[in-house]
Amino acid sequence: MKKVLKHCDKSLLFMMILYCILGLIMILSASSVSAVLRYNQSSSYFFIRQLIFVLISFFIGIYLILPIPTSKYKIFTPFLVVGIFAALVGLFFYGVISNNAQSWYRIGFFSLQPAEFAKSVLIIYMAVFYNRSLKKSNKSPYYNLIPLAVAGIIFILVAMQPDLGGALIIAGIAFLIFLILPIDKQNQLKLFKTLGIAVIVLVVALLYSGKDFLNSRQLSRLQFQNPCSRYTEDTGYQVCNGFIAIHNGGLFGVGLGNSTQKYLYLPEAHTDFIFPILVEELGAVVGILVLIGYIFILYRILKIGKEAKGNIRNMILCYGTFALIFLHLIVNLMGVLALIPLTGVPIPFLTYGGSFTINLILMLFIVERVSYENYESRFKKAMEKI
Repeated sequence: MKKVLKHCDKSLLFMMILYCILGLIMILSASSVSAVLRYNQSSSYFFIRQLIFVLISFFIGIYLILPIPTSKYKIFTPFLVVGIFAALVGLFFYGVISNNAQSWYRIGFFSLQPAEFAKSVLIIYMAVFYNRSLKKSNKSPYYNLIPLAVAGIIFILVAMQPDLGGALIIAGIAFLIFLILPIDKQNQLKLFKTLGIAVIVLVVALLYSGKDFLNSRQLSRLQFQNPCSRYTEDTGYQVCNGFIAIHNGGLFGVGLGNSTQKYLYLPEAHTDFIFPILVEELGAVVGILVLIGYIFILYRILKIGKEAKGNIRNMILCYGTFALIFLHLIVNLMGVLALIPLTGVPIPFLTYGGSFTINLILMLFIVERVSYENYESRFKKAMEKI
């Protein structure tokens, strides 16, 4: 264990810890008012819960994820895929409805959201599958579409909850991983044509199914431009108050804990709209530094993935984690800034949420495991030259 920690990526580990601490501070500040006034709890209610989630994640990451070689993932990946299918289907029978979506299981004090873990399961499954399939030249190129079919099933199950934001993230992760596969250009073109036809058939089938793919609440979110012109309507209220929070913050903020928008102007300030609260309290300068930090995290993940070189499994594990964080960042920030419809996608590390936090941190520990295996590979090659 000490050896793995010694040779993992220290800068990525430091940024993980730093952003977890920043997230805890902002969740305490952003949720203190709503915890008392809206949920009738103590002001530190959400902070304590998030702290528990973070500690559990680091415990599992250090003692379960880091020691296991990624080559062992092929053993339990089938069980993960079957398990996530069962969990997603089970939501339609046993799931708890919240914010008009049946996306959670209530387990004691914890609400489990399978869609979040579906993202990591998909990344691990695609990594294991392509590591095996791309080494066998006798396989048909269409065989490589199987993981996309699996991703399509997961997409549909998540979209039916309905959780369109989560479903789009899953589709994006699968597509971005497929793009970086070392497949012959001619075969890749054939696969893209087949994939395009499949998407067209799916869209047509949905349009003529006679069912509304989007509910009225989701359709209303398509009105996302000029939110402050609809301040009294649901389609503009939250986003406009997010704008007000950013404007209030100016360059240097009003001071930690001094946000006015968290006084129920933003009903869920500790979730999707926590970044505007951060800017309001700490200022645009800190907000920009936080974004630069995200870029650095993404850079380190890409670097570790690139260093994996011939190891397709480890490369996909890193690039899939990159896609997970990148897509969450883009979708959350663009939704908050009214550049796209608001989808309820959390921002990494800062947003309150157990399933998302645990899943994110565990995927980053998998990247750290890859970093250690890169070191082992370099060490073996160096020893062979002696």
